[in-house]
Amino acid sequence: MTHTAESWQQRYRRVFYESKPGWIDGTEEFHRLCAATIGGSGKILEIGAGPSNPTSRFLATLGEVHGLDPDPLLRDNDALATAAVLEGAHFPFRDASFDACVSNYVIEHVADPAAHLREVARVLRPGGTYVFRTPNRLHYVALVARATPHWFHVLVANRLRNELVQAHDPYPTVYRCNSRTAVKRFAQTSGLEVAELRMIEKEPSYGMASRALFFPLLAYERLVNATSSAAGFRANILAVLRKP
Repeated sequence: MTHTAESWQQRYRRVFYESKPGWIDGTEEFHRLCAATIGGSGKILEIGAGPSNPTSRFLATLGEVHGLDPDPLLRDNDALATAAVLEGAHFPFRDASFDACVSNYVIEHVADPAAHLREVARVLRPGGTYVFRTPNRLHYVALVARATPHWFHVLVANRLRNELVQAHDPYPTVYRCNSRTAVKRFAQTSGLEVAELRMIEKEPSYGMASRALFFPLLAYERLVNATSSAAGFRANILAVLRKP
């Protein structure tokens, strides 16, 4: 029997994270939040659905998923009941069409968060929720991204995350609704209530390029997870907004 050698990235991830009791990665935590918030039925709009991916397929276990994305590649997403290409700011759906909206790493690309959230509020039914995951603008990854040009992100981002060659290039980011304060402010002006805001820091995905990067970023993860007073510097925001 042939065994594939374990890479150092796989070994470090297993030793420092996966072997710890109760540990789950960020995607699993986001999916659990979606399941707990949305329940097991209803009509879901995935904003920024893109082509086939694990989150779309997970959402399809919770209800009927309809996709919205400016990229026509979302038509290749095998988990969607329908796929609509976004043109402009207006969502091509009637008022109160959905029980829930979901987005995964989309908010950081939205140039007008108020308009985005107003459209979310419009297409949600009363009592409906918007669940999303997005980077925290105060985390080191976002700080570097905001301080460097987009061509630099394209050059180094996938390499630092040890992504496959075929992974898509990062999309341009603006980070206008990427802090707890900003989420609360834009939600209020858009007619949505903040039901939950959770800050999380998981394994250092941007440290997977080298051991020299991994250990300092591991130390950062341990530090910001050690106390709630450092929560504002964790990597990602998980949010639940509710339409009254």
